Amino acid sequence: MAYENIILEKENNIAVITFNRPEAMNALNNQTRAEFAQAVADVAADDEIKVLILTGSGKAFVAGSDIKEFNKTTPLAAHNITRLGAMVEKLEKPVIAAVNGFCLGGGCEIAMGCDIIIASEKAKFGQPEINLGIIPGGGGTQRLQRLVGACRAKELIFTGDIIRAEEADRIGLVNRVVPMDELMPAAKEIAGKIASKSQAALKLAKQAINKGMQTSLEDGLDYEREMYSLSLTLEDKAEGVAAFLEKRKPEFKGR
Repeated sequence: MAYENIILEKENNIAVITFNRPEAMNALNNQTRAEFAQAVADVAADDEIKVLILTGSGKAFVAGSDIKEFNKTTPLAAHNITRLGAMVEKLEKPVIAAVNGFCLGGGCEIAMGCDIIIASEKAKFGQPEINLGIIPGGGGTQRLQRLVGACRAKELIFTGDIIRAEEADRIGLVNRVVPMDELMPAAKEIAGKIASKSQAALKLAKQAINKGMQTSLEDGLDYEREMYSLSLTLEDKAEGVAAFLEKRKPEFKGR
């Protein structure tokens, strides 16, 4: 697929998807959704890519859905909105959101589907759907409460308020806030560190954490034990132990 509304770049085992409709604040129209879904699928199928970074061009990460297409929204389109965040969450590779600016509505929902969120000091977050007489439809009501708690999620969703990066950091919505010119270097530094680890173990860790967010502590612990047992059978486990004992850097194979 030829991409028009996003940019997909790959370098040193790291892929970067950039939402690229700066004239529309990177708002999600149907074409952008389709291109993004295809790009994530491309990353998933590329064994050389170990970490994915998402970011935006111009003044926004993604400033929500394209309002011009709202009257065309069908149940199928609504399903497609919901599945973008799920695609990122279910991707078997770590995903970092490098939020450069406005991260609203569907954009915030995509970011919350990521494993790590790094925000520039100019970033702003919110779920303003209530101002249009609707509610978040891309996972906002569920992921937001799991990240910041039900009371804060209700306040943000009920009021439609937009918060600055510092407030997002304070309530636990993002991992850290950095100056704008340090955003991509910080994201790539973390991505590089993660890319050096066992991809097979990372996959199991991500599955265990995500499962734990969706179930009881007891069931989560049972699932963690399953994933831990699987990790003990990995070739990477044998390599990691050998490298530690031999005082050298491990050479993980991702299996």
